[in-house]
Amino acid sequence: MPELPDVEGFRRVLASSAEGRRVERVEVSDAGVLRGVTAQRLRRELTGRRFEPPERHGKWLIARTDGPTVLLHFGMTGDLTCHAHDDPPHPHDRVTIVLDDGHDLRYRDQRKLRGLWLAATDADLDRILGDQGPDALSVSRAELDKRLAGRHGRVKATLTDQSVVAGLGNLLGDEILWRAGINPARRTDELTSEERARLERAMRGVLLTSVQAGHVPTSPSWLTGRRDDPDPHCPRCGGPLRRSRMAGRTTAWCPHCQPGGA
Repeated sequence: MPELPDVEGFRRVLASSAEGRRVERVEVSDAGVLRGVTAQRLRRELTGRRFEPPERHGKWLIARTDGPTVLLHFGMTGDLTCHAHDDPPHPHDRVTIVLDDGHDLRYRDQRKLRGLWLAATDADLDRILGDQGPDALSVSRAELDKRLAGRHGRVKATLTDQSVVAGLGNLLGDEILWRAGINPARRTDELTSEERARLERAMRGVLLTSVQAGHVPTSPSWLTGRRDDPDPHCPRCGGPLRRSRMAGRTTAWCPHCQPGGA
């Protein structure tokens, strides 16, 4: 599932392949990924436009042009790739943006849970992004403390709530909490100042490493690299990991390294 590091990778793809390029045409093979815009309008509004430097906020990719802005969200299975125009299409290519240098940007998504939006103005952009919290990669310790204040739910659910901080999903949430030594079932308002400091340090370290890799690493020294083993064990202490449902997703943690809970 694409999270902040993956979307940062997509931003780099867009920047390296499309920044400064003009859109020759737009091919929509499956309008089921278009949100609030028709295929006809997307083609009309983007054709002839030139891409400007792209941005990312949390899990959102913001593709600005010298006209409207395209917003991309990748849901569970989305991807953004660049290809020579004559490369054969993939069965899950939904929207193709043909550039003036003979390359395509292809939005690919198997499950089509999210998709593409078109913002004509900054007000439209803000409306589409909604109540996103600050980007998780840029949030400071003081700002994180402020965002966590008054939150009574489990810390895993709070950390992956996009209105609290934007960009953290299931894998990142579990990895950060494991590195901080905090049980995912702890109540957010019960975290001590020292635990919040550990949480901020772990979040920054995990994100910086993951962004450099372009995804959440699956190294054996990471929880992510062990959580899906048939008999998963903690990379730190070697004890058995536990798995359960929290915040609607499978959560993995080490009861020895992350004691306590609700």
